Amino acid sequence: MDGLVRRSPWAGVLIWCVAVLSATVLAAAAVVRSTVLDPDFYGQVLEDERAYQRFYDEVLVDPVSTPLTSDLLDRLPVPQSTITSNLKVVIPPETLRVMTDRQIAEVIHYLKGDRDRLRVTVDLEPVVANVERLSQAYFGDAVAALQQRSEPDFQAFVQRLSELAAQVVAGEAPLEGLPSLPLSHGQAVAATDALMRLVPDAARAGLGPTVQTALDRGDVASALAAVAPVALNDRVRTTAAELLREARQGTWIVTVDIDPAHEALAPVDRARSVTRLFQEVVEPAAAVLCAAALTLLWLTTPSPARRRLMPLGWVPAATAALMALTVLLLRLALDSALFGPPSSWPPSASDLLGDVQATAVDRLLTTATVVAVILLAAGALLITVSWVWQTRPGMPVLTDPRHGPTLTFAVTACALVGTMVAPVAITGSSPRICQGSADLCDARYDEIAQLASHNAMATTADRFIGPLQDPDIVGQLDAGVRVLLLDTHHWERPKEVADRLSSSDFPPELRRRLTRILERVNPPHPGLWLCHSVCGAGALDLVPTLRQIGDWLRAHPTEVVTLVLQDGVGPVPSQGAFERAGLSDLLYEPDADPDRPWPKLEDMIDGGRRLVVFAEKADGPAPWYRNFYRYGMETPFAFRSPDEMSCLPNRGGTDKRLFLLNHFVTAGGGRRLDAGLVNSRQRVLERAHNCERRRGRPVNFVAVDYATIGDALGAVEELNAERRRDDSRFPVGRSPGRLPSAG
Repeated sequence: MDGLVRRSPWAGVLIWCVAVLSATVLAAAAVVRSTVLDPDFYGQVLEDERAYQRFYDEVLVDPVSTPLTSDLLDRLPVPQSTITSNLKVVIPPETLRVMTDRQIAEVIHYLKGDRDRLRVTVDLEPVVANVERLSQAYFGDAVAALQQRSEPDFQAFVQRLSELAAQVVAGEAPLEGLPSLPLSHGQAVAATDALMRLVPDAARAGLGPTVQTALDRGDVASALAAVAPVALNDRVRTTAAELLREARQGTWIVTVDIDPAHEALAPVDRARSVTRLFQEVVEPAAAVLCAAALTLLWLTTPSPARRRLMPLGWVPAATAALMALTVLLLRLALDSALFGPPSSWPPSASDLLGDVQATAVDRLLTTATVVAVILLAAGALLITVSWVWQTRPGMPVLTDPRHGPTLTFAVTACALVGTMVAPVAITGSSPRICQGSADLCDARYDEIAQLASHNAMATTADRFIGPLQDPDIVGQLDAGVRVLLLDTHHWERPKEVADRLSSSDFPPELRRRLTRILERVNPPHPGLWLCHSVCGAGALDLVPTLRQIGDWLRAHPTEVVTLVLQDGVGPVPSQGAFERAGLSDLLYEPDADPDRPWPKLEDMIDGGRRLVVFAEKADGPAPWYRNFYRYGMETPFAFRSPDEMSCLPNRGGTDKRLFLLNHFVTAGGGRRLDAGLVNSRQRVLERAHNCERRRGRPVNFVAVDYATIGDALGAVEELNAERRRDDSRFPVGRSPGRLPSAG
């Protein structure tokens, strides 16, 4: 072999090139295995881009797609507000993440060749469990709502039940909600007879008791579910039987094998072919060639051994250079959007896909860069060792152990000095911050705009039914909310329900049955609570929640927080709750005269009194517990669509210093789909400017549902910036009054 190399110098160069190229292939394979063929890589990319949260907060509520989505949801038998507001309860981001991770793993198995078919696997068990909890809580909510009925219309109920059953049998989704009515035993028998007319004679005897039992307990959905499979065609009955069999077996994992010949899978199938070729042919061949070439380099390099390290060291160094050059070219040539979405996709979905692809490409190339740096370090180490080994007598300064402490001390001293001096030189002194801005410290409390969360306690995070916010209260504060609209309650007691029912026209037996149902599905709990509608649909213990707000304030000493309580709890118990939560040192006492100007934010912060508390009903006796409508005014709040929003006077009149803009849509619950439009920066600014012109006062509190959807916070920040630029719009010390109407 030595003779061959001496006769042909190009042979050594060829061996070295083969070693570099094969090492590059192996390094690229390592990058691919740790990225493209690693399920954790995709999971981290989706996590980095907050893909699961953005699906709910951006894609689902994109104004481009909401008309179609709303139209589809309106065809279902459940109000769309019920579906969309509870979507994150039934399928929370965590459940969506688990489903996605499972499917990513299936795709990776297919790409690696572990399976011949692409398998779609969805585990519905968490969804089923959430739906079960949702239905139970909603049943309690529906029963509580019936307390307000003076007289049940049984005939209308039976008629509506028959109509809905006919629609279900015809394979159509009912266009309106299921009827709700507590029935006496005789009424349940009559309703059962109405449903049995839709069932074949042979099945009535066995099905009747099941349907009657469901109607006896007011469960219309179960009654229809029992009737429909028997009345529908054979195909539907077969499908229903399969679902029931799955349920009885205790598994809700649905698996479907997809034929790889399907046109939509062509790109995935091509990627699988390349992956298998790379794994089964290219990578093993590269490993053999690399090992052989490195062995030949060692054997063909003249002795001693210290000289043989030099060509070996240049192999990983050259490999690193080749990979770095490839990464640079890819960064310059690659479009971050490798796969363009269809033109029909809403902009938010296209943006999400583009961001995910850009992050994936960046992480892929970053991983390749790290591998290149590791190879470069390995090559440099081999080259340096070989060079020092050969030249040690001529390099006493670097190789003499006696000089090691001196060099170490010098490098350490320089690093410490740089660490201490650099931050000061770069950052300089920090300006004072109030309410998250350096421009608001000298602004009065009644001059600034703040983001408010409507029904702040009813959150997805705390598993409320019909939530109107997604993060918990601390998460909302972290997201920029500074005003929390909260509802305080005592938990409903069956005795109170019975007292209210005693004045109704319900028969005594029905009253007793209704009371027993409430005891079972909505048992009372002592104490003070934050609830929305009924406490059985979600509740937070008042005192611990107030304590969390206090902890947040103490951790953020430059912030002011306001609470507006819809006080279902009296003022004295409420005062006690704030004291038990340890908030006495934070509570601000408004001036007894509501017409007097409020202090500047910096004065409130310096005084340590940074928690303002209002109530909708009470006014005292604590000096910090004031009726909001003595100090503030508001707009209406019962808008059923964005187009209905107005600036008309509501509670508080038109001449107060504080102005609450109720900026949300309520139609049978929160409207998540409308939040993308309603909470957009442009929509908030347009309505705020319009209402300010009509009232002659700046909007102070912008109350929204789903505060983390859209950019209501950006609109609030822009309102404050506008006011600081143009103080003449609302001069300091001016008495509230009406400006000329702008139409």
